[in-house]
Amino acid sequence: MKDYLVKAIAHNKQVRAYAAITTETIEEARQRHNLQVVSSVVLGRSMTAGVILGAMLKGEEKLTIKMNGGGPIGTILVDANAKGEVRGYVSNPQAYAEVNQQGLLDFKSVVGTNGTLSVTKDIGLNHPFIGQVPITSGEIGEDFASYLFHSEQVPSSVGVGVLVNPDSTIQAAGGFIIQLMPNTEEETIRLIEERLKTMPSISSRLKQGITPEQILKQLLGEENVSILETMPIEFQCECSRDRISNAIFSLGSEEIQDMINTDGQAEAQCHFCNESYYYSKEDLETLLKMGVS
Repeated sequence: MKDYLVKAIAHNKQVRAYAAITTETIEEARQRHNLQVVSSVVLGRSMTAGVILGAMLKGEEKLTIKMNGGGPIGTILVDANAKGEVRGYVSNPQAYAEVNQQGLLDFKSVVGTNGTLSVTKDIGLNHPFIGQVPITSGEIGEDFASYLFHSEQVPSSVGVGVLVNPDSTIQAAGGFIIQLMPNTEEETIRLIEERLKTMPSISSRLKQGITPEQILKQLLGEENVSILETMPIEFQCECSRDRISNAIFSLGSEEIQDMINTDGQAEAQCHFCNESYYYSKEDLETLLKMGVS
């Protein structure tokens, strides 16, 4: 199944709903960053939540998510836009988690709960919108639900999951966000809460090969859901040789000359996609001749 996202309304437009399958996207991130199991799950959950938040935007709008709870995984950074494109990385791709009392990996301790989750939205205005909340859970879905409630004043349920194969490849990844509109009736809220309590975890449903449409219909009731749109999802980075060249150019002639004199070359690496860009002495001299001041 190719990665894609669905947008829907439910219960007579009282509910806004999104669901996505992100398996191939998270597998690409795993490969690019050589992620261990724990980092694959944490980054995969964060990128899934991020790409769904991005789908709430319009046109050329985009957002950046930054999480740092003080845990050993360090900073989690995700970029997403309204087109279903997402990229991300973690400071420590080799992070390790202890097993908790339930016999499961303790992701909460890896993320940490002493820090903040911030979302910066570039919606084409002079100043970006920045929302920030304390990380109180360390469980990615719960912290994103907290952000949506406290920063955007939208009561939301967020479920994100990543399953990893024995060989560390991604078996399945995906998630959903359910949002209540201001006019949502109490009976509708009660019905949704009951379904959320009784439904199996998102991870177990992903393991069964569930589609985004099925996720929403199981959560909200098949007769209550109207699918509005589907869109493809992919790992996409904005870096390019031109961008890196411009960054080196902006350093100025003295800095470029120092690169030539010291190393006779330069190499830059994109944090988001791990792509490397090599510049020979001749490349640097060409930049120097372009009139850097």
